[in-house]
Amino acid sequence: MDEMKDAILEYVADEYIDEDDEIELTADTALISSGIVDSFSMVSLRAFLEKKYDVRLPDGEATPDAFDTVNSIIALVQKHLG
Repeated sequence: MDEMKDAILEYVADEYIDEDDEIELTADTALISSGIVDSFSMVSLRAFLEKKYDVRLPDGEATPDAFDTVNSIIALVQKHLG
């Protein structure tokens, strides 16, 4: 799980956080509700997860709540891993 957490944190930091932003990103940082990840970004994050972990995340479960923290993202991905 630590490898997955680190990979997702790195992706979010690289893709959605500017170097000038003073955001402390942790596995519990609110991503959606804080505005770090918006609806367009959520689509690319979902595509990253599906490709990296060879998993299909159903539309009904790929919700803003499920994507609001790295920990909730990990739970969603692990639920659908073979």
